[in-house]
Amino acid sequence: MAVTQRIDLRQAQTLVMTPQLQQAIKLLELSNQDLVAYVETELEQNPLLDRGDDDRSGENSAERAEDFSDNAESSAETSDRMLDTAEYNARESMPDEKDSPLDTDYDNTYSSAAAEAPAGGDLYDGAWRGTGGRSDFGDGEYGIEQTAQRPETLREHLEAQLHLDITDPTERIIGLQIIDMLDPAGYVSGDLVHLAERLGCPQALVDSALAKLQQFEPCGVFARDLAECLGLQLKERDRLDPAMQTMLANLGLLAKHDRNQLMKLCGVDAEDLADMVTEIRALNPKPGLSFETEEVETVIPDILVNRRPDGSWSVELNTDTLPRLLVNQQYHTLVSSKASSKAEKEYISDRLAAANWLVKTLHQRATTIMKVASEIIRQQEMFLLHGVQHLKPLIRRDIAEAIGMHESTVSRVTTNKYMATPRGLFELRYFFSAAIQGANGADSHSAEAVRSRIKDLIDSEPANDILSDDKLVSILQGQGVDIARRTVAKYRESLKIPSSVQRRREKALRSA
Repeated sequence: MAVTQRIDLRQAQTLVMTPQLQQAIKLLELSNQDLVAYVETELEQNPLLDRGDDDRSGENSAERAEDFSDNAESSAETSDRMLDTAEYNARESMPDEKDSPLDTDYDNTYSSAAAEAPAGGDLYDGAWRGTGGRSDFGDGEYGIEQTAQRPETLREHLEAQLHLDITDPTERIIGLQIIDMLDPAGYVSGDLVHLAERLGCPQALVDSALAKLQQFEPCGVFARDLAECLGLQLKERDRLDPAMQTMLANLGLLAKHDRNQLMKLCGVDAEDLADMVTEIRALNPKPGLSFETEEVETVIPDILVNRRPDGSWSVELNTDTLPRLLVNQQYHTLVSSKASSKAEKEYISDRLAAANWLVKTLHQRATTIMKVASEIIRQQEMFLLHGVQHLKPLIRRDIAEAIGMHESTVSRVTTNKYMATPRGLFELRYFFSAAIQGANGADSHSAEAVRSRIKDLIDSEPANDILSDDKLVSILQGQGVDIARRTVAKYRESLKIPSSVQRRREKALRSA
């Protein structure tokens, strides 16, 4: 076959995602809190967008119009350079002029107060950095809330001890390097041999520095594994005898509750073994976490579900967390009358189209979420009435077919969304569960419901009659659930429940 150049005509069908569609998909996946942050960014970039509760006067609009020429000139300058993503969306993703205009009064869609993102942030971040401990507030005066002490971090706590207890400069450098190798639990996560090679010092010097660091508070920090961490704490209490050292060397047997083998290896009787286990349980396996300073974020529901007096269900969006947007038509009229150049007119048109499209997209997002959430509640009504054991087997395709949408749309709606129900707060994907066939042709059961049954059976088992996986299979089959033993074992392990042998050993050890 000869290699030559030629011109061919080909027909092909392709699906191109326009910037408008990309924006709609992006907003569909966001939770209400993330949506507020996204809208705040759009408010900064688009002068025609206003918050729904922002009652701007004509004088304020006139003041904003004075700065409009600078924005238009800046927009014109971008035509000679490569546009970034935000600029590309502003210029290329606007609807056509033939598209019907959208009602820009977003206040009629959501009757809620505007959700403004809190101005969080660490008070000490930047205010104290590089100032020698002096704050950089403008007037030199600040309130007590600005001088409140923040929690001390694990690194700061250890560095303070390092400078007090270790005077040798070389050991201090090694100590700082080892502190950098700590994980949040307080364990040394790196290779000390590699550290010695990198610093160009003998391994014995690194080991000597580590031994001094292991005497720091909290006790157990700088350990390289769990056994060493527990050993440091027992040594501090003067309880690290040979029997206890043997116990630490065989923590695997302790996890399996194999007390017979432990008594044989440690050379102790059942009473002494119980005392040793009690001492180990009183230790802290993760001493570094006592300095954990991460704030726990509260999950805010995106959807609220309540039961009406007539027995029906009320499904609504959490309007307290939804942003309200409207297009400032007054400001648009004002700047349009003052626009003279082509660049200014294009800028106004682009900003107006972008604002209209965002409001329309937010409305579509709310409508889609309401459709999906309402159908989920309709399908899972028995769960809301009677509990998890009545959770119906459900997949996203079932919801998509019921509401006439694509399965991928349902998947995006159920991402990062939480629903507050009379049964508690659940992520939307919680309501989707695989089906397990019923025995003798009975109705299928939800995997989550079967998992709950297994947990209830194990929690209620007596100490002298531990349920094996085979016994659980027999009980579930008697309740009309056709399930295999390996499936029971998988569900039990997902619930972090040990095997019947381990549970029997653990209960025997507790009763000893």
